[in-house]
Amino acid sequence: MSKQTYKVCFCCRRRFKLAVSEAPPEIRTLFQRYSDNGIMSASNLRSFMVEVQREEKTSFEEAQGIIDSLKHLTLFHSRGLNLETFFKFLFTQNNSPLLPSTVVHHDMTSPLSHYFIYTGHNSYLTGNQLSSDCSDIPIIQALHRGVRVIELDIWPNASKDDVDVLHGRTLTTPVALIKCLRSIKEHAFVASEYPLVITLEDHLTPDLQAKVAEMVTQTFGDILFCPSSENFNEFPSPESLKRRIIISTKPPKEYLEEKEGKEKEDDLNKGKAEGDEEAWGKEVPSLRGDTISDYKSNEIEDDLNDEDDLDESEKSRQNPSDEYRRLIAIHAGKPKGGLEECLKVDPDKVRRLSLSEPQLEKAAITHGKEIIRFTQRNILRVYPKGTRIMSSNYNPLIGWMHGAQMVAFNMQGYGRSLWVMQGMFKANGGCGYVKKPDFLLKSGSNNEVFDPRVELPVKITLKVTVYMGEGWYYDFKHTHFDQFSPPDFYTRVGIAGVPNDTMMKKTKAVEDNWLPSWNEVFEFPLSIPELALLRVEVHEYDMSEKDDFGGQTCLPVWELRSGIRAVPLYSQKGDKYTNVKLLMRFEFI
Repeated sequence: MSKQTYKVCFCCRRRFKLAVSEAPPEIRTLFQRYSDNGIMSASNLRSFMVEVQREEKTSFEEAQGIIDSLKHLTLFHSRGLNLETFFKFLFTQNNSPLLPSTVVHHDMTSPLSHYFIYTGHNSYLTGNQLSSDCSDIPIIQALHRGVRVIELDIWPNASKDDVDVLHGRTLTTPVALIKCLRSIKEHAFVASEYPLVITLEDHLTPDLQAKVAEMVTQTFGDILFCPSSENFNEFPSPESLKRRIIISTKPPKEYLEEKEGKEKEDDLNKGKAEGDEEAWGKEVPSLRGDTISDYKSNEIEDDLNDEDDLDESEKSRQNPSDEYRRLIAIHAGKPKGGLEECLKVDPDKVRRLSLSEPQLEKAAITHGKEIIRFTQRNILRVYPKGTRIMSSNYNPLIGWMHGAQMVAFNMQGYGRSLWVMQGMFKANGGCGYVKKPDFLLKSGSNNEVFDPRVELPVKITLKVTVYMGEGWYYDFKHTHFDQFSPPDFYTRVGIAGVPNDTMMKKTKAVEDNWLPSWNEVFEFPLSIPELALLRVEVHEYDMSEKDDFGGQTCLPVWELRSGIRAVPLYSQKGDKYTNVKLLMRFEFI
């Protein structure tokens, strides 16, 4: 692998010398500091782990175990690590930026309303919202990624004697409900043992509701959680509901088929449909400026008021199935009376409220603190606006900074907003439940709550050093990025968080090199680090066309391990590359 040849034309070729992976200068300096005569002993390595990596509990035996695990690379240095082996150790998967992906370390005994929950939207769609196929495959894929809320739109089939899952009044092809339920049962707890919520958008007659109740009960059996009473005065905890399936929908009397259809049609007629996504996805929408402030709050009442206004013919058709009603553990619905009534907290029962993405953005302007207070006990679900025909997504921080537990995303696509969502749920061992920060859960001595619109002082600064990257040579064809030369990589690094914390910066581009070495330092002042996610993207600079995508990841700042870490990168669709990694350092100052 010493030289690589690129064909320029039928008679000309260019040859490039391939770089050898070498430790950056700062790594060399640290090795010299923590070694004796070119060898890092177990005692030296323990000091490095404690002082640089901030792993204070590392024992001498654990340090020796690391050295022993690398003996195949240190044939002539059995007493410790030389520089080359130490450098290779820094790139191992054991030196990841987060705790191992199976370690759940948050308190899981609080009510469900105290957690952000990994939530899907129209989980059965394979592509766009209007004409793609409905299938159980995207449901299975979402469950394997750790998604804990699956949404199913259920409708009568063509002969009105069975139940299908489809996006109603569109050209999407249906899939049988029973097929989806069986796949959910088989794959529900592959990635996480914590409870799976199925939200049902119900468009059924009472007899078909009874049929759904029978299907659900027979398919899930003992793993189905059926509440002992119709309403909770506090939601149970994820710990108490391990390996249980929970149903959430509106009680049958609150269902309104005609209005639901009208809402979807109105959403599709409002404004422009989205354009095509860029190759690696549009930039995450800012929460500053006209993203929120251009909405007029007086439109909110119109959006919310008539949700459950039944006409007389609809009222007479309602004859709810008792069996179906008994399945519902998390009751959904919007009370009459507008936004104030929707956000009213009932001390005797809890419920789930759904708001569309623009509804939440508008409500946040005038009722931000009321939303926070509501989400301390109740569950708020946010879903994409109807014009997202191509199954794109929005900035999830608008939901999270207001305490919304279920920020529902289209999981079948890709793009920067979805990368942020995936980054959030890398936290807490990837179990799909992330404990909300205390400031979203607690009220002050005068019953005051967190105000999302108040600018807070800087609490901590994250210092990020981007040393180098490797692995593209093995994971991509040598002409993938450029037909005529090795790639010119640069890294974008920044924060997705509350508006004042959000920013992106980038390194210089390193020309013609499969092993780019940047050695650049960035600082990110954070006012709310508990809601900050570190965004990392690598691109290949292209002078004549749009820059090529070279990998991405998003990491929860509050769970970052300090020190020098090997950061694995992922594809546009969120699949982990086999070899591509960055070497980075994280320091909190």
